[in-house]
Amino acid sequence: MTDQPFSPAAIEFLERRGAGELAEKMGIEILELSADRAVGTMPVEGNRQPVGILHGGAHVVLAESLGSMAASVHAGEGRIAMGIELNASHSRAASSGVVTGTCTALHLGRTLTTHEIVMTDEQGRRLSTVRITNILRDA
Repeated sequence: MTDQPFSPAAIEFLERRGAGELAEKMGIEILELSADRAVGTMPVEGNRQPVGILHGGAHVVLAESLGSMAASVHAGEGRIAMGIELNASHSRAASSGVVTGTCTALHLGRTLTTHEIVMTDEQGRRLSTVRITNILRDA
């Protein structure tokens, strides 16, 4: 792991593709990105379900954004990452503040990657755990 929050490949990826329209609409900010690790934040406000807590789908959008971007960085230029499996377990609700997603590589292969993303609240409490598997293909 490097001391820099963005690997050179991540910088090139973000300059070329960005975080995506949905991530921008949801207020997701990417703080760190490499194939091994990605960190991002998202506000709860604007992403709540009708009962006033962060929507479970919002957890998944943050997780899939981080996992897919990390997989894309690993895939390299001329290749793309496509999510083929994702699962989420929600363990705590958030009704305000900012959530942080921390994505860690579990497997970085030639054709598949698997990342685990842990969502926490501002007190560091785990809100959800997501696992995503991406297939890597030539663009």
